[in-house]
Amino acid sequence: MRLNKLFFLGVLLLMVSVSFVGCRKKADTIVKILVRDSGNQAVVGATVTLDAVPGDPNGPTFVKLDVFPFTSTSNSSGEAVFNMNELYELGQAGVAVLEIKVSAGTGTGTGVVKVVEETETEETVFV
Repeated sequence: MRLNKLFFLGVLLLMVSVSFVGCRKKADTIVKILVRDSGNQAVVGATVTLDAVPGDPNGPTFVKLDVFPFTSTSNSSGEAVFNMNELYELGQAGVAVLEIKVSAGTGTGTGVVKVVEETETEETVFV
């Protein structure tokens, strides 16, 4: 009888510890693109597009190509903000390397951003 109680307590302790470890809430994965002109002034209303750079489908930074491209418009501070939570899964090593395309009036700019899991990644593009 005592052995059954010890076994039951052991299983209960294991279940509780697994539930605490497996319930970590993931933090936001954000990409912020700062759009600037040649005078380093914020550009308002620029169209910013993030697109996937195709990679090795078995590699750590392979992304779901069907969700791209992401498009946003820069705000009054010249920032375009993208939430990448749908791309990142807990335990994943790396998220993505993305190509940045910016157009504002007659100016254009390009760049590359490496998205880091559960952080706010910032990149500046000049048009």
